[in-house]
Amino acid sequence: MSTAIVWFRRDLRLADNPAFDAAVRAHDRVIAAYVHAPEEECAWAPGAASRWWLHHSLKALEASLAKHGGHLHVVAGPSLASLRDLIAASGATTVYFNRLYEPRIVRRDKAVRRALEQDGVAVASFNAALWCEPWDVETKQGGPYKVFTPFWRHLRTRIDGVEPLPAPSRLSFAEVGGGGSDAIDDLSLLPTRDWARGFSIWHPGEAGAWEMLSLFADDALAHYAESRDLPARHGTSRLSPHLHWGEISPLQVAAYLREQAARQRNAADIEPYLRQLGWREFGHHLLYHFPKTPTESFNPAFDGFQWAERDAHALRRWKQGRTGIPIVDAGMRELWATGWMHNRVRMLVASLLTKNLRQHWVLGEKWFWDTLVDADLANNAMGWQWVAGSGADAAPYFRIFNPVTQSEKFDPEGAYIRRWVPELADAPGRLVHAPWEDEAFLARSGYPRPMVDLKTSREAALGAYQALREKRDAARN
Repeated sequence: MSTAIVWFRRDLRLADNPAFDAAVRAHDRVIAAYVHAPEEECAWAPGAASRWWLHHSLKALEASLAKHGGHLHVVAGPSLASLRDLIAASGATTVYFNRLYEPRIVRRDKAVRRALEQDGVAVASFNAALWCEPWDVETKQGGPYKVFTPFWRHLRTRIDGVEPLPAPSRLSFAEVGGGGSDAIDDLSLLPTRDWARGFSIWHPGEAGAWEMLSLFADDALAHYAESRDLPARHGTSRLSPHLHWGEISPLQVAAYLREQAARQRNAADIEPYLRQLGWREFGHHLLYHFPKTPTESFNPAFDGFQWAERDAHALRRWKQGRTGIPIVDAGMRELWATGWMHNRVRMLVASLLTKNLRQHWVLGEKWFWDTLVDADLANNAMGWQWVAGSGADAAPYFRIFNPVTQSEKFDPEGAYIRRWVPELADAPGRLVHAPWEDEAFLARSGYPRPMVDLKTSREAALGAYQALREKRDAARN
């Protein structure tokens, strides 16, 4: 009887899992394995919020496998050595896995493949995370895209008509000692202090992903284009952590939404959301082709930008949601409490840090990496560089969000601010957006005075950008 190992990574689902499906079809028995080797994956160890999600997602996968008579074999240690030990213990002849695209993981996976094939073990890999592989989407000149709109125009032509795979109906597992829920606990992924109580809003795992998608399709999809920028509403899908951990695939999401839209005779409603998923795809495209973007400016012209000296006090106030700018503080407090922040607000908090405070975007990127349940190397780097002005297809540096006018536009009643900044729950009218305009109210509220003058800091940021342009022009001449 032939035995295969399915090496689970960030594809923690049974349905539309090409590696799992291929292994089940080709072999008599399979072993579901998860190897915990975070130091092999990226320059930064997975953040605390990510570890919380991973713990619960692995538990959910273990429960799904148990329903079919199997279990998840969990081991901590170097990937190659762990797989070799499992091969020796089981007699497995093939290892199956789904590809990931972070630079260090790509190098690791190639090295593991070479070593196992030299051992005489077959290795098969598949695409389970993206609509299209990063190397399969090229410009007419044959290179990678650097601008989103033409990238999306190309990608959009290739995502219809591809159906996701169902979960295998019959499974037979090989017996291998160890693993299971006890081993998941041994990974010590959960926080030692109970700071994650607010994370109970999330339900990690394949079933939780489908629950979230169903809620989105029923309650928000029809109004997505108008509601997705309103942080007080549940107008977005909140699927990002489920997509990151591979509990659901973009193929599954698109197919389900097409089906729902057809049933409701409202197919046009899915296009704005599919475009947002396209940005996720674009982030992976950029990271694969430009692997230094998590730490270095995509646009090398920004290498000479004069960032302000690192200000530990200002950075701490920003992290704690004590900047004195209500919409920014609401976002940072939501992040700490729930592990998530509305996308519109992510742009505002990033703009304040990189432009009004002129702190380097990497500092914000690292904080998001540690606190977001959907922390994703590709999209985190792309988002921070986009706001900072140094990235691919970025917002121009001189586009500096005014957080007061932004909150008045997208949170006009202040509902989002009042929820996350209780000091301002009773603020009348415009004061919920700009409480410093009434000194007496500000004093009574206990809310901090703004840590930075928005107008003066904007002018300073524009001056720094102008100096960069002049320096660049001088170098050309």
